[in-house]
Amino acid sequence: MDILSLLGIILAFAALLGGNMLEGGTLASLFNLPAALIVIGGTLAATILQTSAGLLRRAFSQARWVFFPPYVGLEEGVGKVMDWSVKARKQGLLGLEGIAEKEPEPFARKGLQLLVDGAETETIRSVLEVDLESREQRDLEAAQVFEAMGGYSPTIGIIGAVMGLIQVMTNLTDPSTLGAGIATAFVATIYGVALANLLFFPVANKMREIVRRRSRYEDMMIDGIIAIAEGENPRSIEMRLRGFIQS
Repeated sequence: MDILSLLGIILAFAALLGGNMLEGGTLASLFNLPAALIVIGGTLAATILQTSAGLLRRAFSQARWVFFPPYVGLEEGVGKVMDWSVKARKQGLLGLEGIAEKEPEPFARKGLQLLVDGAETETIRSVLEVDLESREQRDLEAAQVFEAMGGYSPTIGIIGAVMGLIQVMTNLTDPSTLGAGIATAFVATIYGVALANLLFFPVANKMREIVRRRSRYEDMMIDGIIAIAEGENPRSIEMRLRGFIQS
């Protein structure tokens, strides 16, 4: 579990609630069901309207990456490619056939299988880069769903504020209803802005960072597999791949 992500969310909302209390406010003043319904419901509705069902499922499925990111071991990847290169140098590319069958990562397994099948280096690079780019694009589109939610929620918060003010203006003769209308007006704005800047935008950016890290790992695997296909010295391959770790 990514403790830093959890800590970030806790600190964000603790700062919001703590600041409110230091100014003399109460927790109850920030809890308003009509405002929450307007902002959360409206944001979800707008997002569902603009997003396909498949992309929406992918986005909410990948949201768990914020707390449980997929493991990307660049150092382990370098070691794995080094083992392949040494074996290929001793036994030839066919010596990797058993490793390819047992390789747990689909991306690496496909690259090894292409090696074993004797594919040309340009073919290997082309096939793997298409896989990388298509998956990267899909994952970035999933992150954009949360970015869109961050764009909608402040605007819908303003809609909630206007609705609250309309209620106030239509009930000026009944002072007992003024408080609820004013509360909805201001709390809806807080909900919209807070959700955008403390949740939706950070989640989108964290997902993009994870996608970039995984793409760098797969770029490294492509370079390593191509180097093996070209018969490079294992030491040269290691020096090249370590550049991905240092960058």
